Amino acid sequence: MSAEKADVAWYNAFPRRGAVYDLAFAAASGTDKKDRLRAVVALGKSGDPRAVRPLIDLIADRDPEIRSLVVCALGSLKSGRSVEVLIGCMKDRNEQAGIRKEAAVALAAIRSTGAIQGLKEFALDDGEDPEVRTAVKGILDGVGTW
Repeated sequence: MSAEKADVAWYNAFPRRGAVYDLAFAAASGTDKKDRLRAVVALGKSGDPRAVRPLIDLIADRDPEIRSLVVCALGSLKSGRSVEVLIGCMKDRNEQAGIRKEAAVALAAIRSTGAIQGLKEFALDDGEDPEVRTAVKGILDGVGTW
């Protein structure tokens, strides 16, 4: 069985009523890292706006793999409610460069005025990490807003 099918089977094991809340609980409180990762991915794929808040709450998780998937999940949901936290993640100099770049990709996916403005301000800030700034400029070029 492929990993994708295994993830679908795992997700389908949750009862339909309140599945987003079950996934949010598994993502935040699960004892098995693999289940936590799957729950974060499932929240991102759910398309359910109720998944945004639990994901935002996980943006500061200790585990960088969880944080990375949270950023990607928020980008998949494309909710304006996550713009501020994604901009904060992108600007966090203590965060890994890869996750900061993923936050920029997520903001570009959201494409709200605030998201694009945050990307532009970051790209123009000479005090920011040149590697991340270059990536953000490329992202802005890619979405045609630079």
